[in-house]
Amino acid sequence: MNSLLNDLRLELKVCHAFLAEGDTLVVPSLDRYGSSLKDLVTMVGEPRERGVGFTSLHENLDTTTPGGASDLPRLRRTRGIHRELTVAATNEGLAAARARGRTGGRPSVITPELLRAARDMLPNPENSIESLAKLLGVSAGTLYNHIRDPRELRAFRVQRQLESSTS
Repeated sequence: MNSLLNDLRLELKVCHAFLAEGDTLVVPSLDRYGSSLKDLVTMVGEPRERGVGFTSLHENLDTTTPGGASDLPRLRRTRGIHRELTVAATNEGLAAARARGRTGGRPSVITPELLRAARDMLPNPENSIESLAKLLGVSAGTLYNHIRDPRELRAFRVQRQLESSTS
């Protein structure tokens, strides 16, 4: 992947070298042109110093117009707005997926049967979460995620034992 990015950057460098004074570099969107604000400022500023214009269609950023020089400070604000739009679109996509019954993340490795077995064995003071996890083939973190308070289960077991011994 890195070599692909470097190859693309090489093509971008060739493109910049090809541009002459009076040319205009037109890009569909700033996020397709540069990955960071620092890159964008450099990549727009360097050709501009050589008399090359820059236009971004999506952001309506155009340095070839009389007011174009004043568009450069807008670059920082535009990148922030673009980030917000990307986050909003991502959240909308996740909400739509949830509405269709799809969820992200890894599937759970614990089954109701394994969880029931862990809950049944945990009240025994000789069984620790770690030993149960190893026995059941899951991580201790998985058990902690599904058994909110192991001490409560142990206390319940002790209380049941006390009640059964007094009857």
